Amino acid sequence: MARKPMMAGNWKMNNTIAEAVVLTQEISNQYDKETWGEDVDIVICPPYVDLKPAKTVLDFDKTKVAVNAQNVYWEPSGAYTGEISVPMIKEIGCAGSIVGHSERRELFGETNEDVNRKVKALVEAGLYAIVCVGESLAVRDEGTTEEFVCAQVRAAFAGVDAADAQRCVVAYEPIWAIGTGRTATPEQAEAVCAAIRATLADLYGAEVAEEMRVLYGGSMNPGNVEGLMAQPNIDGGLIGGASLKAASFVQLINACL
Repeated sequence: MARKPMMAGNWKMNNTIAEAVVLTQEISNQYDKETWGEDVDIVICPPYVDLKPAKTVLDFDKTKVAVNAQNVYWEPSGAYTGEISVPMIKEIGCAGSIVGHSERRELFGETNEDVNRKVKALVEAGLYAIVCVGESLAVRDEGTTEEFVCAQVRAAFAGVDAADAQRCVVAYEPIWAIGTGRTATPEQAEAVCAAIRATLADLYGAEVAEEMRVLYGGSMNPGNVEGLMAQPNIDGGLIGGASLKAASFVQLINACL
């Protein structure tokens, strides 16, 4: 069964509310009702303060673009200053959240156990996770990329049943290629994405693994998207810089069709 591709834009810490409204409106204005809604899932992941404004634009236009958070905490409420809960993003209308992005792991000390807690909190609330995994340049140079990444996958989905896991997405993002302009070759990316799918098959069986989407994140742009999307185990992208301009993001969406 062919998997429906997904293009997810991770805006990171960019765009004030006014800027977010403009960018969302520009994407909405170019929405192709004839093909996009049926043939590709489109997601934007703005900063917390932009979630509701972006969702409002899309709801008003009746545009089928999902809004996800960039991160979430696993407790539903409590004394966790600075954190945002799953019930909070669900009430806004988010479909899910990115979890375990390499910047969260490296800059803020998130562990595999933290990522697992977040996955569980999301799926228990009926949302889904875009689970980020990926290796540093040192790990790649050691030749242990697949072992390292697949261990992250296993840790993220520990204790998550097949039905919940099936709704989630895995994003492979080689850390050395994020925001650097360097990109894994299509063959390098495909090798790791195939290993991720094999790990999912080991956890949940081949049928579930074949239905789960694996994205590539790591400087995907209009110049390299076709080569990456041609790979059998790459089902879309988790896009950073190229999602901050409507024109380039739309080019990436159209490359999925």
